[in-house]
Amino acid sequence: MLRPAADADRDTVLAWRNHPDVRAVSLTTHVIAPEEHAKWWDVVLEDPDRHVLIHDDSGVVIFDCREDPPSWSFYLDVEGLGAGLLAGWMRLEKEAVAYAFGELGLTRLGGETLATNKQVLALHRRFGFTEVRRYERLIDGTPQVVVWTERGIPQ
Repeated sequence: MLRPAADADRDTVLAWRNHPDVRAVSLTTHVIAPEEHAKWWDVVLEDPDRHVLIHDDSGVVIFDCREDPPSWSFYLDVEGLGAGLLAGWMRLEKEAVAYAFGELGLTRLGGETLATNKQVLALHRRFGFTEVRRYERLIDGTPQVVVWTERGIPQ
């Protein structure tokens, strides 16, 4: 189940985001300092066009509706989910997509994934996302291929 993030979630979300496996597939891979995270957290929670949601206390989904189309990103408690990671990913994506097209009333949703993150790209395809474009982006000074995937409102 998805619920709005609260201040009490801030440090937990930072720990999930700083896990080496999460950083390895992220568009920013440095260890995020508590001060950096706290500044981001305060800004994003006050922004009516961004939504930070906690999934089953084991993952976070971030919707950014400042863009057209709105975008999303997510990460999970890799360590805490252990062998249940794939099932957790699938539950999170299913509920996040339903939330985007239901509660948020979106008609399109897109997101960026590293081309090397084939597992997440396959998961997105499973949930109706299609590849729209590929482009290079510098990540820690190294060019990486990023895949933009998108889906529209279910018919």
